[in-house]
Amino acid sequence: MLAFFQDPTAQDAALKMANAANYGWGLGAGLAAGLTTIGAGLGIGRIGGQAAEGIARQPEAADAIKGNALLLAAFVEGVALFAAVIGLLMAVR
Repeated sequence: MLAFFQDPTAQDAALKMANAANYGWGLGAGLAAGLTTIGAGLGIGRIGGQAAEGIARQPEAADAIKGNALLLAAFVEGVALFAAVIGLLMAVR
């Protein structure tokens, strides 16, 4: 064990391995941000599609449906932003 601490090449190899292990955090943060964006896009798209269908079926309720759809889209976007920030904070841990 003492030879490991005295051997500079072994120390360099251990340092390179430790730095290589830290690259996974950046990859995880990128995947978290990307998946969050995909999920938010799918959620907001579904909200918009269902709102359009609801307005087409019942035009007199268009104002109420638009308001509710806008509120739901804001909630989805807020959760997506929160998840993306947490994912990116993982990268700088």
